Amino acid sequence: MTDLSGYRAMWLLAMFDLPVETAELKRNYSLFRKALLKDGFMMLQYSVYGRFCESEDAADVHRKRVRRWVPEEGEVRVLALTDRQFAKMEVFRGKRRVQVEEEPPLLQLM
Repeated sequence: MTDLSGYRAMWLLAMFDLPVETAELKRNYSLFRKALLKDGFMMLQYSVYGRFCESEDAADVHRKRVRRWVPEEGEVRVLALTDRQFAKMEVFRGKRRVQVEEEPPLLQLM
């Protein structure tokens, strides 16, 4: 029997509070945020970024990347949710409920 446990679709969330009081701290914040975006994360809220991963193994690869990018100061939290758990999230803009982000297509032709 083949082990398919590493093939569960996941959402990886990076949540952070980084100081921006000095020019160097602002630069560190900007570099961290740009690294997340370059790696396929999208902004869900200010300082909360999410990335769809097609498997737990893929999520582990991106989690390790985030660890490398964490600045010296501030706090970063990384959380993995199954696609099913993520889809159960309730999102409101004001009092109006809106749809949760959908998983991107696994293959995009450009």
